[in-house]
Amino acid sequence: MIRVEGLTKDYGSRRAIDDLTFHTEPGEIVGFLGPNGAGKTTTMRILCGFMPPTAGKAEIAGFDVVEQSLEVRRRVGYMPETVPLYPDMTVFDYLKFMADLRHLANAEERVDEVLEKVSMLERADGYVGNLSKGMRQRVGLAQALLHEPEVLILDEPTIGLDPVQIIEVRNLIRDLGREHTVLLSTHILSEAQQVCNRVLIINKGKIVAEDTPERLQARLTGSLRIALKVGGEPEGLETLLAGVPGVARVLPGVEGSLEFETIPGQDPRPQVARVLIGASYDLLEMRPISLSLEDIFLQLTRDEPAPPETSDAEDESEEDVEVA
Repeated sequence: MIRVEGLTKDYGSRRAIDDLTFHTEPGEIVGFLGPNGAGKTTTMRILCGFMPPTAGKAEIAGFDVVEQSLEVRRRVGYMPETVPLYPDMTVFDYLKFMADLRHLANAEERVDEVLEKVSMLERADGYVGNLSKGMRQRVGLAQALLHEPEVLILDEPTIGLDPVQIIEVRNLIRDLGREHTVLLSTHILSEAQQVCNRVLIINKGKIVAEDTPERLQARLTGSLRIALKVGGEPEGLETLLAGVPGVARVLPGVEGSLEFETIPGQDPRPQVARVLIGASYDLLEMRPISLSLEDIFLQLTRDEPAPPETSDAEDESEEDVEVA
């Protein structure tokens, strides 16, 4: 649905993005992560037709973002970090205005549909200027959905929201991912881990990792850490586990549980289960402990922070990486 090959953008002598290549599939939610000035917003603006690349190629639904910009804009819904709303208009009037700009034949009907989708029907007659930040974000999502785009590009959709509003917007994005391809920029690492099917980590204009959080963990560590819990007294359990082929070491866990690390490339969990049951232990739980996306991110971007993408402060207004 989104296909990017060798995408590069220069601002004078400053290279903001450098030879980016990635793709997304239909119905996929992809997280776009990186520190300040890494190139996330620049990439999104190129994909939306806001600016041309210096080199490389990008396509949305098979249409070139430069040569077929109008077709791309018909198929993309874009929600910038700061949604450009008109505070003196009602929610309905604002969305109707946006629908008319797109020449939608069923404008009023479509406005009602998107307001229902973002749970804002009861606020349709309220003024935009009286809405909370969370409600304004919902209106921003509604305008991005008006023309039923195939692709949604969302730049920091939960920034500035309180915890309840963040959960609501995340749930909405999950629902949208069932019908749209979503490219989601965020600096909240747990958000990408909870919402996204796949993540792209960008640093200094280059993609340094691209995979699911689970596969990134396996690639970086080469081994698994497993939490284990049995019923009753675990006396002798540590010694028993240490003797199972493929178990590298056994560690104390929390609340009476144990953890064990595997030898890279091996998965001894089936053998561990057989050994425990054979020794008359009641196996209550055995689950992998994932390396958090925070740990992965820090490993891949731990060098000195990148400078801003351009001297223009409006080009990148991303905040410091936040862990929620």
